[in-house]
Amino acid sequence: MKILGRGRGVVVAFPDVHANIQDLIAEGDRVVERTNAQGTHKGEFNGIPPTGRPVTWSELHVYRIENGKIAELWSEIDFLGMMTQLGAITVQ
Repeated sequence: MKILGRGRGVVVAFPDVHANIQDLIAEGDRVVERTNAQGTHKGEFNGIPPTGRPVTWSELHVYRIENGKIAELWSEIDFLGMMTQLGAITVQ
């Protein structure tokens, strides 16, 4: 499997990353995917050295399909929750 963009950085930082698709909904030319992911922080992530902490986060992706291929992708990933679990951000 070829991993592109930010996904490559996640796999390097969380080599045991595992994603579970919770919902997959299609309507018209759009597909929506809601996913929960988890992994152990074993490599640098956004300048944060490995902490060894287990981390979970959620993702929401909207794909626009054209001629049977992904033409556009919009994603929302809970990096605030992830960074909080890594101890890089304190939420009050």
